[in-house]
Amino acid sequence: MGHRMRTLNKICGGRRSRWHQGGMSLVEVLVALVVLSVGMLGIAVLFVQSVRSSRTAILRTQAVNLVSDMADRVRANANAQQAYDTDEYDGAPSVRSCAPDDESSDGINCKVDELAEDDLARWQRAVQKTLPAFQDGPAKAEVHYIAPNAEGQPEHYRIRVAWREPNEGRSGNTNATEYSYQSDVALIPRAALP
Repeated sequence: MGHRMRTLNKICGGRRSRWHQGGMSLVEVLVALVVLSVGMLGIAVLFVQSVRSSRTAILRTQAVNLVSDMADRVRANANAQQAYDTDEYDGAPSVRSCAPDDESSDGINCKVDELAEDDLARWQRAVQKTLPAFQDGPAKAEVHYIAPNAEGQPEHYRIRVAWREPNEGRSGNTNATEYSYQSDVALIPRAALP
């Protein structure tokens, strides 16, 4: 029996040792929940900012693509000159059906000026479908022709799109940021053909 008591004392740590309760107290659990909640809120804020940044990057990429599309149209129809200037049209340019579209499988032969107007009208529609509108109107899509100063100098075209991020400018916020992308295209005059 003496041997058993010594063994029991070694296991229990003597008679004076107290049995400690395992687990966590309610205060410890509440503190852990508060720390976890703060961490989750931080992650949620980062997620929202990431989504906004991704949306902004996508819109900027689309703006670059739209401006590049118009620059290619201008280069392909270089003789149109000021027919590509959006200020030349009262209201908006009209679609002239110079290229095939959903409604007709055939395009018609157009003059240089008609093709320029058709290009502008289709391009402005694409901008309005792709980029978010302003509170007071659609996204802006402009082309400005800058005539050369002297013969033999390049012609310049300034192509610009502008938009507002979705949900900006609503609920009376007049200080919403206007985003825009602009590119200048210079066309060197072609030598006169004999």
